[in-house]
Amino acid sequence: MMDWTDRHCRYFHRLLTRHALLYTEMVTTGALIHGDQPRHLDFNLEEHPVALQLGGSEPHDLAKAAKLGEQWGYDEINLNCGCPSERVQRGAFGACLMAEPGLVADGVKAMVDVVSVPVTVKHRIGIDRIESYAFVSDFVGTVSQAGCQTFIVHARNAWLQGISPKENRELPPLKPDWVRRLKNDFPHLSFVINGGIVSMEHIRTHLNELDGVMVGREAYHNPWLLQQWDEAMGHDACLVTRDEVEMHMVGYMQSQAERGVPWYAIARHMLGLRHGQPGARKWRQVWSNHQLKHLPASEVATLAANALAMASN
Repeated sequence: MMDWTDRHCRYFHRLLTRHALLYTEMVTTGALIHGDQPRHLDFNLEEHPVALQLGGSEPHDLAKAAKLGEQWGYDEINLNCGCPSERVQRGAFGACLMAEPGLVADGVKAMVDVVSVPVTVKHRIGIDRIESYAFVSDFVGTVSQAGCQTFIVHARNAWLQGISPKENRELPPLKPDWVRRLKNDFPHLSFVINGGIVSMEHIRTHLNELDGVMVGREAYHNPWLLQQWDEAMGHDACLVTRDEVEMHMVGYMQSQAERGVPWYAIARHMLGLRHGQPGARKWRQVWSNHQLKHLPASEVATLAANALAMASN
């Protein structure tokens, strides 16, 4: 979810669910250690609980980056061993790390030794044409011995060559039964399933069998789905309307404008808010109209509301 789940996106999502754990976009250890730390690590207090997702493979660097994340206030440090992009592979991290479980274990241990918050790992069930449950089982077994207690499993292989990252989310077949098998084989560990989850029916089914569910792009494109999550997790329902969420976001845009953040950099994350509603396309066109960039967010909101009303009648 690089370039997607930034702090503005997470602020928006938190309006729809009070209890779901939110994840940052993947941040490389090099960017944190040598780059602009506030730009990569700053977040809104309203986002809690929120996890910092790291990309890296060198244990010493992972430890430094994890410590920074804890000091910044993150509730969890997550190591990405699932991203299949060639850019990530060139950095020797992401899904290609599944071929080196010992190195992943060293990185996890280095992080566990320096932070008190949970250290988790996100991974695939295999890489390339390896169709072996033993492969992912050995990976989990090795990494868990280093102190990782929670594994977020994208239930399909990562094909590292020949297909795009988008195709990697669609072409390798899903095998959710392998995640359930991992839970049966490692009952003392927590397993969160990811991949191909697009409905509350899917979510409720998985929650009955596993410890959690991670939803990525469906949550981004159809964010109203999040409004049902708190109740599904056994909490009080998040009683909020789309209009209330939009108005709250307008207030947030206005406050961020005082810090130099243009409203359109924030509004792009809420374009799916009215997904499925009559007039949603016209409403979305207003919020994504770059010719309106010079207007304050409150005026754009009025134009969007008018477009929605006219299209709905």
